[in-house]
Amino acid sequence: MTDLHFQSATQLAQRIRDRQTSARDLLEHFLARVDRLNPALNAVVVQDRAGARAAADAADAAQARGDALGPLHGVPMTVKESYDLAGTTTTWGIPDLRDNLAHTDALAIQRLKAAGAVVFGKTNVPIRLADFQSYNALYGTTHNPWKHGATPGGSSGGSAAALAAGLTGLEIGSDIGGSIRNPSHYCGVFGLKPTWNLLPMRGHALGGVLTPTDISVIGPLARSAHDLETALRLMSPPDVIEARGLRVDLPGLTEPTRALRVAVWRTDALCPVSAAVQARVDAVAQALAAQGAQVDDAARPGFEAAHSHAVFQGLLQAAMSARTPDAEYAQMVAQAAALDPADQGPAAQVLRAQTMRARDWQRLNEARTQIRWAWHRFFQQFDVVVTPVMSTTAFPQDEGPFGARSIVVDGQRLPYFSQIFWAGLAGVAQLPGVVVPGGCAPDGLPVGVQLIGPAYGDLRMVQLAQRLEALGFGFQPPPGMD
Repeated sequence: MTDLHFQSATQLAQRIRDRQTSARDLLEHFLARVDRLNPALNAVVVQDRAGARAAADAADAAQARGDALGPLHGVPMTVKESYDLAGTTTTWGIPDLRDNLAHTDALAIQRLKAAGAVVFGKTNVPIRLADFQSYNALYGTTHNPWKHGATPGGSSGGSAAALAAGLTGLEIGSDIGGSIRNPSHYCGVFGLKPTWNLLPMRGHALGGVLTPTDISVIGPLARSAHDLETALRLMSPPDVIEARGLRVDLPGLTEPTRALRVAVWRTDALCPVSAAVQARVDAVAQALAAQGAQVDDAARPGFEAAHSHAVFQGLLQAAMSARTPDAEYAQMVAQAAALDPADQGPAAQVLRAQTMRARDWQRLNEARTQIRWAWHRFFQQFDVVVTPVMSTTAFPQDEGPFGARSIVVDGQRLPYFSQIFWAGLAGVAQLPGVVVPGGCAPDGLPVGVQLIGPAYGDLRMVQLAQRLEALGFGFQPPPGMD
């Protein structure tokens, strides 16, 4: 079974249905890989082996009885640490929450288990899910399986690293500022940031919070775009309250690739992208053009990129501040009140956004709504926008203070968080963004390419990713992870 660990969840489920392996044997195969490879990677940080073995045995017994099998029957998987998984702690990397025991599964996990998935553990995150890296004082640092000492991304960094290393069959993460997309890019896997509030988030919050956080979404990461579709279909039905009057019926990609209208946004003055990353964006665009698609390098939505980025930054900081403990937030309010009105530096702008009044948030939300309508008009003329995910390939781990960090793009040193621009294009407008492995850069590290589609065009973007996968833009195992 040496190749099983790099197969897709779809393939693994089929092997179980065909009785080529059992759920228990498959689970033991992945657990053995965790034992061998995870000590160096530190991707899987919580395990429930007894519970998983019981679930795998139950899956085999169900198959022996001739019961109906779900689409993920017997597939071993892990989930991001930020999800509630009954019997394990949910900390978001915060040391004070080391004893925060979950008594029920998050809704997404309930649905995946109902489809047959065997959940055996949880994967690492940065503290408060707020970094492009994945480390914290509770669980330590997660490394990129492509290069030890390089970031796997964050905040779903453990998720992407575990997938790329073949430690799990499927993963689910979350994304507010690229937290599914940048790990997918850095580790060379597929990822879906869905349309905002399409996938119910109950059980992915601290303190029993039920209200969806602005911008934040949950979504799958996988080694195949076909797995993204399976997870999307399983996770997307409305929660109980909304299901009384709503159902999900997402449009698929029915037209041939030659009929698609593709816009390419390969770099921007606000967030320069390395030549190596741009080359992989071009490769995806050229592959679509070779299939007959109409490709436009100059088309842009009807708003200024700087305005969109500023709106995103303001709304993002406001949303993230809700996760701040009360005492710390009170200090932030006092600091904001003491700011010199003439101080328009980055730190001052962040502090004002974190503590803004409801009136100011409403104005930002109106600006966001205007941007959403601009995107809507744009998508009357185009089907997809192809963009970078981040400016460079995986950078060396940097656990220093945020304000002291930077990133070098083709010799130019830029602020650390400037790269969030590419996440914000889809994030501020609540649009779906799918990451496709775009191949490797000259440094040997993977590059992800983002497909942004219209609101509720999630399935169309996932199915476009499937077509690109068939053209060779798929998962490649990292060297040395055999």
